[in-house]
Amino acid sequence: MRGEALKGHLDLLLLAAVRAAPAHGYAIIEALRERSDGAFDLPEGTVYPALHRLERAGLLSSRWSSESGRRRRVYELTRAGREALERHQEDWRRFAHGVSAVVDG
Repeated sequence: MRGEALKGHLDLLLLAAVRAAPAHGYAIIEALRERSDGAFDLPEGTVYPALHRLERAGLLSSRWSSESGRRRRVYELTRAGREALERHQEDWRRFAHGVSAVVDG
């Protein structure tokens, strides 16, 4: 999927990717790729800065974890992140419904 189409939706995708359980950055990238059947094959240079931005905004928290001998930063939703995800989801539903109404007639 073209990068232009993702503008404005990256936060929603990242917050949704960590909704179920905390995850490190690469696992988030893989989850997005798998759940979207490859449509969202996002580069690390897009995902990691967005994760850091969401953390600074208080929507994600992170901690260091040593998984399989590798030290990784694990991200999880904060209460504010869950609330933001709900708002993003509602906005997305309204947007998608509107687009569908126009495109499908």
